[in-house]
Amino acid sequence: MNTTLLIMAAGLGSRYGGNKQIDRIGPNGEILMEYSIHDAVEAGFTKVVFVIRKSMDSLFREMIGDKIAKKVEVAYAYQEYDTLPKGFVPPADRVKPYGTVHAVVCAAGLIHEPFAVINADDYYGKEAFRAMAESLKRLQTEENKASMVAYYLKNTVSKNGHVTRGVCTTDENNHLVKVTETYSILPFPDGTIRDIHDDPNGIILDSDALVSMNLWGFAPSFFEDGKKYLADFLNNGEGDPLKKECLLPALVDTLMHTKGLEVDVLSTKSVWFGVTYKEDKDYVAGELKKLHEAGAYPPAL
Repeated sequence: MNTTLLIMAAGLGSRYGGNKQIDRIGPNGEILMEYSIHDAVEAGFTKVVFVIRKSMDSLFREMIGDKIAKKVEVAYAYQEYDTLPKGFVPPADRVKPYGTVHAVVCAAGLIHEPFAVINADDYYGKEAFRAMAESLKRLQTEENKASMVAYYLKNTVSKNGHVTRGVCTTDENNHLVKVTETYSILPFPDGTIRDIHDDPNGIILDSDALVSMNLWGFAPSFFEDGKKYLADFLNNGEGDPLKKECLLPALVDTLMHTKGLEVDVLSTKSVWFGVTYKEDKDYVAGELKKLHEAGAYPPAL
């Protein structure tokens, strides 16, 4: 069975201050997404699709794409304004991409099999990809279903600044009930984790709440839903036209409530870590070094 890993790598990394997607963080100069690719291929994925900006193309291929192409089938999609829905013209002053839904639908012509979606700048863990690979087998035959790997909120915050997370509610069958996109999550000195988006004192969140880190599994029919949702989002006139983004958790939540999409929340003991701010890099580098020393990965990927 063919399955694809779609890696979203077109983000500007404004809070990080550079192209974190191709920053060498591993002990032997590995780029963070190399770990996800290694774990995905080990779990049985047969193709990798990179979603990047055209301006990154040559550097990206040189630093990782050509290397990965020796191990697994590779394709490229480009998240640019010319791939937005027909008739929509972005504001002249806008520079950032239009979010994760846009990133995914840019790859529609390249993927015709069940696929997983990840961020380029996150480490998800081996078990997460094994669980997702098993889930994608079911999506080959089951209609109107999807899956996601969830992580505990307390393990996904950064002490270096606020983060955005899709906070999840599940039922007794481990099906997703609701995703609440929460934009300004920050750990406080008293040990609480708070949403400071609308209140500087923060609204205390459950530290054991399950959150989406954009490790999703979809059937290829998801692309058509994504295209329609993106067009509606861009044309509804809501939000700051220079900053608003069309995000996967919001799309999934909409499809659950309008089309009855059933989303399996996959259990995993994998530890997540990622690079949001430049100050996160030393911590992530240390964790990757520990994994190599423990034998989880070869001396060089």
